[in-house]
Amino acid sequence: MGEYKIQNLITRNFRNLHPVNINFSERINCIFGDNGNGKTNILEAIYFLINKKSFRKNNAFPQILSIDSEKSQIIISALFSKNNSEKISVSVKMECEENLWSINGKVKKTDEEIGVVFVNPFDSYNFYNQSSFRRNWFDANISQLNTEYKNGLKRYQKALKFRNILLAKRPNKLVEQIAAIDVEIGILSEMICKKRVDFIKDLNLHLNDIFKKIFAEEYKIELSLNSKFMSLSSNQITKKMGENLSKELKNGRTISGIHLDDYIILFNQMNSYEYCSLGQQKMSYLGLLFAYIELFRYKYGSYPIVLIDDISGELDRYRWSRFIKFLEKGKFQVLITTANENFKDELDKIIGVNKIFIKSGQVCN
Repeated sequence: MGEYKIQNLITRNFRNLHPVNINFSERINCIFGDNGNGKTNILEAIYFLINKKSFRKNNAFPQILSIDSEKSQIIISALFSKNNSEKISVSVKMECEENLWSINGKVKKTDEEIGVVFVNPFDSYNFYNQSSFRRNWFDANISQLNTEYKNGLKRYQKALKFRNILLAKRPNKLVEQIAAIDVEIGILSEMICKKRVDFIKDLNLHLNDIFKKIFAEEYKIELSLNSKFMSLSSNQITKKMGENLSKELKNGRTISGIHLDDYIILFNQMNSYEYCSLGQQKMSYLGLLFAYIELFRYKYGSYPIVLIDDISGELDRYRWSRFIKFLEKGKFQVLITTANENFKDELDKIIGVNKIFIKSGQVCN
C-alpha cells in the first residue's frame, strides 16, 4: 500500500452540501463552521469514497440524497496523490439502484487500497459500553492491516450464519452437517484468534508512547483479549463447539464462539470500563486510535489519511491544546472539523494550516 493524500474533493447532491470543489493541503486541513452546516458531511464523502460505506447509520440513498437535488443522482469524486508522484482520480456515481465506480475516468470497481482512519470522539462512549462495538472496531482495523484476517473473518461469518440456519430448524438429522461446519469453524477460529493476539501485542508496543506524546501524562495502558479460545488448537475449538450442541439445538442459535470475544483496556492495571473516569476513557480511546495509526505506518511504511470530527467538546482545554501540538508534529494528512471558536484559534496558530469555511452546505473561502 502506497502513501495516499487527498488533494481535491468534488460532490454533487450529497446530503446538505451544495456543489463543492475543495482543495486540501498535504498536512493539516481545518474545516470550520457552526453545527449542522455540513462539516461532517465532507469527511463522510471522503470516507465513503475510500471504504464504499458510510460511518453513519442513516446512509440509505434517499437519506444522503440532497433534498434540493433536481436529479436523483449523487456524485463524489476525489483526486489523490500516491507516494507524492502518481495522481489517481476515484469517483462514484450513485443512483437508487446502483453505484458506478471509476478510477482515472475508467469504469471499474475500485482496487486502490487507500488507508483512512475516522476519529469520532463520541465513539468512545460506544467503545466503553458496547462489546459489539469493540468487536467491530477491532475486526475492521485488523482487517485493514491483514488480508488473511479479513478473508478468514468473512468465511467464519458465513459458516456461522449457515450453522445458525441449521440450528433454527432443530431436527437432529442435521447434527452431522453441523459437525462438519464446526471443523471449518475450528480452523478459522484458531487463525483469527492468533491474528487478534498478534495485533494486540503490536498495538501495545505503541500505546503508552503515543498516549504520553499526546497528553504528556504517565499512565500504563495495556490491551488484552478476553477469549475462551485463545490458546486452543483448531481441533480443541471444534470439540468445544460440539459440547454446547444439545443446548444450541434447543435455543436454535450458536451460543459460543470467537464472534463473542471481547477486548479489555487496562488503565494502570485496572479495567478501564469499570474504574476510569469519562475523561480518562476518552483519552485512552484517542490514544488507542493514534497508536493504531502508528502501527499502520509500521505495517505499510506510510500513514493513512486521518479524518477527525469535532473533538473539542470531548477534552478540556489543556488536553485539546496538547492534542493540537501532537497533530502539528505529526507527519500524516489530517482533516479536522470544529465549531469551537477557542479550538479554532489554537488551530489557526499552526503554520501552513489549510482553512476551509463552510456555511449552510456551501464552502465560503
